[in-house]
Amino acid sequence: MPLTMRWFGLGARNQWGATAADRVDFVTDTIKIALITNAVAPNQDTHDYWSDLSANEIAAGSGYTAGGLTLASKTLTYDAGTNEVRLDCADPSWGFTASKTFRYAVVYKDTGSAATSPLLGFGDFGADESTSNTYTITVDATGLLKAVAA
Repeated sequence: MPLTMRWFGLGARNQWGATAADRVDFVTDTIKIALITNAVAPNQDTHDYWSDLSANEIAAGSGYTAGGLTLASKTLTYDAGTNEVRLDCADPSWGFTASKTFRYAVVYKDTGSAATSPLLGFGDFGADESTSNTYTITVDATGLLKAVAA
């Protein structure tokens, strides 16, 4: 089953805000997906930069790189039939060689500094996920993140 992703409210707002550094070109910017533990729940209303959550990222090593995985095959489309803007990508996958436990996946623009890397969205697995094998997040067929232009 695909993971349902939700927007960080400040991340969505900042796309039209005054701070150009917070704006995202989904297709050309470095967009990452990182895995974090259950030590903190992402807050849609108050979290706005990767530094708000990065301390709770799973440990690097054994198939996981600090900062997460760079999304591949990114597309940005508009569907006039549903009035949706869709951000899509290939299914992210990690080849873990030791046990990793996580609860959330977080999508953000990587600027090279956690304090200036704006959060875009997150998914909650509903419970801790633990694996020491290949782990793939299935992106919904309609996109990773969506916004309705109604």
